Amino acid sequence: MALPSVKSNPIEDFITNLNNGKNRKKFIQKDICIDCKNPATLFDDALSLKEYSISGLCQTCQNEIWG
Repeated sequence: MALPSVKSNPIEDFITNLNNGKNRKKFIQKDICIDCKNPATLFDDALSLKEYSISGLCQTCQNEIWG
């Protein structure tokens, strides 16, 4: 189980609203991508795993967004 980065409650609420009501922390704790809803357990490097703890995006979705 990955650990979501710590954010204030107002920021968490804002992010949840941006994600159409999907709670970032719950997805990360279940190792599921918040975007594609596939398992998020394999990452290319430590930086990508850290990004997952921040955004909830799996490696595939990170690659699609940032190349």
